[in-house]
Amino acid sequence: MNSKQTAAFTEEHDIAVPYMQRLRDYYLALGYSNPYRWAQYADVPFTPLGITLDQARVALITTAAPFKEGAGDQGAGAVYNAKAKFYKTYSQSTSNPGFLGISHLGYDRKYSTAADLNSFFPLNALTAAAQQGRIKAVAARFYGTPTNRSQVTTIEQDCVDLLALLTEDEVDLAILTAN
Repeated sequence: MNSKQTAAFTEEHDIAVPYMQRLRDYYLALGYSNPYRWAQYADVPFTPLGITLDQARVALITTAAPFKEGAGDQGAGAVYNAKAKFYKTYSQSTSNPGFLGISHLGYDRKYSTAADLNSFFPLNALTAAAQQGRIKAVAARFYGTPTNRSQVTTIEQDCVDLLALLTEDEVDLAILTAN
């Protein structure tokens, strides 16, 4: 910008969407007795990896859903589809992940059609990292965890189930690709 140009402000009404407050209001409108509260911990547990990445078996955890028979359109460009939600942690082979969709999630459908699986499930990038020797291996399975809006269920059920699967597969490091 030179001295003769000025910065142009947006229109006064053109402000960021207060999505956090909108979500809290939405939960109250759904009939919950309390507004939504994000999980925010004063002390976040952290465990150093203990090995270098090139020695690590790495897994993907996703909130994308496998195809659900009878649940309607779940493919790329589908409108929001609550019928496609899932409520139990699952695992599938990384050698053949099959269909994964995000029609059950709220995302900006104007700017993304979810047509590129790599945009929300980076298995190809992780596989390339293994081929380049940047990581030891990709875990034999990937894991899906639901987005069922219950922190209690997430902590007391989904995380427990997920940890059991990761331990069973001797995973050293997991990457969550929350969609």
